[in-house]
Amino acid sequence: MSLLDRISTALPRGTASVGAGTAVLGAASYVHLAAAGHTLAVDDMASFSVLWTVVNSIGLGLFFPVEQEITRLVAGRTVRGDGVAPVLRRGMALSVGLLALVCVPLAVFAQPLANVFFHGDPHLVLALGGALTGLAVAYVTRGVLAGLGRFQAYGLQLGLDGGLRIVLSGALAVAGVHSVFAFAAVLTVAPLLAMAATLAPVRRGSRPGSHARWRDLMEHLGLLVGSTLLAQLLVNIAVLSTKVIATDEDALVAALLSALVLARVPLFVFGAFQVSLLAGLSAAEAEGDTHGYRRLLLRATSITAGLGVAGGIGAVVLGPAMLPAVFGAPDVLGAADFAWLSLGTTLYMLTMVLGQALMTSGAARMQLVAWIVGTVVLVAVTATPLELRTRVELAYTAGSFAVATCMTFVLRARVSCRSVRS
Repeated sequence: MSLLDRISTALPRGTASVGAGTAVLGAASYVHLAAAGHTLAVDDMASFSVLWTVVNSIGLGLFFPVEQEITRLVAGRTVRGDGVAPVLRRGMALSVGLLALVCVPLAVFAQPLANVFFHGDPHLVLALGGALTGLAVAYVTRGVLAGLGRFQAYGLQLGLDGGLRIVLSGALAVAGVHSVFAFAAVLTVAPLLAMAATLAPVRRGSRPGSHARWRDLMEHLGLLVGSTLLAQLLVNIAVLSTKVIATDEDALVAALLSALVLARVPLFVFGAFQVSLLAGLSAAEAEGDTHGYRRLLLRATSITAGLGVAGGIGAVVLGPAMLPAVFGAPDVLGAADFAWLSLGTTLYMLTMVLGQALMTSGAARMQLVAWIVGTVVLVAVTATPLELRTRVELAYTAGSFAVATCMTFVLRARVSCRSVRS
């Protein structure tokens, strides 16, 4: 068996298809930020950085758990031969409800929020609501596709989303558009068009089935939303905390976003098998395949650690030079900054793997507890009197380490209990 065949066998089913789409979507992040960084003024880029961070914090924090729960329920129904249309309807209603909970306060407090985060521009609050709408709808369809095992269509949606971001942001840069709202609007248009283009396989796979109870969908959702919001807060807080602590540090805010995106290159690759990992773990749990469950988890952990180390070395060596050259970001960060951010990213990816293991094994509550512990550590380190950039970078790493440590202890305890019972 060749090396490529062994790697393919070790990865969860569907990784290649999702990986192709994730690669395009990941590349789109760099193109979008680079186009904006070379086109917008520093203060506008700082506003765009904050908007980007909020979308990837609140948006993923609220709607990715909906995708995960839909994936889990659809995968279980598929194993039992049951239809998934009721899950799709319930999931869409739930996602729209969560969207309303966010967009209503955005509308009511649009100007105060604009004054704090967007240099007084309320149009960016509108752009924020639009971007969240795109995610709310897209994640529901992705959950159905992943649960059905239709990873080719899932990957296609990701690829279309990324391709549209590349084309649209590139066109804005070439045309010399200096509107931050225009660059922000790409975050709304791209996911909605990509979702619309991949609705057909969702409809074909959503055949009628037994009634889907709200209880089945909501049982762990609150815990998952709490965990994911705290996770996204941890991974993105450096940009927001810098903006809040020092409102005049626009250069550092813009540079930190670009540096975080560079340091998180492994996270984009990790996303290639994170979705198929959840579907695989859910199916193994539904089938009672304990051996297969453990084997899949061990492989995912090993691959994740390797990705983190490889990406970290590249970020430390190349990152400082790439910030101004590729992203047009202020040249204010060095190799040490990238080392801290890369270490935090590696630990964060490990928490994602361990968190999925806790969720699929019925320990979603302990997953939330771990993220609460990590958030406490994050806040404590951020409040220290260290230099601003040092404390926000160290807080990211220390918080991720605390979460990973807690999750590891919980999983070891659960494995020991299962071994005693068997």
